[in-house]
Amino acid sequence: MELKEILAISGQPGLYKYVAQSTRGVIVESLVDGRRINASASSKVSALTEISMYTEGDDIPLADVFTRIYAHTGGKEAISHKESPEKLRAAFAEAIPEFDRERVHASDIKKCFAWFNTLVAAGFTKFELPEESR
Repeated sequence: MELKEILAISGQPGLYKYVAQSTRGVIVESLVDGRRINASASSKVSALTEISMYTEGDDIPLADVFTRIYAHTGGKEAISHKESPEKLRAAFAEAIPEFDRERVHASDIKKCFAWFNTLVAAGFTKFELPEESR
């Protein structure tokens, strides 16, 4: 399983693995419980490889954010996304010190840690972008 196959669906919690194309959208499988659902064509579906994080310089891909958090935590799960916004910001600043404090909201950091922990629990150890998107 590669990061390019992992999807976030607007309005749906968690992350999903792409399974197949359907006539009304895409069939995806939850990384948390393995349930399959059909994400309709009207749903906003984003591959994690298409998402980036604001920094004080150039934006960095989410894959690179995850790689840096993984190195910072030593391959273990990060802080729980249920912690206070202050603790989440502090933990995020340790791994990504140059993140843009004006444009990156607490909800973005919360989602980042939730997704990271979901991926680590699913067995991810490398967060690489496909070669064509570099």
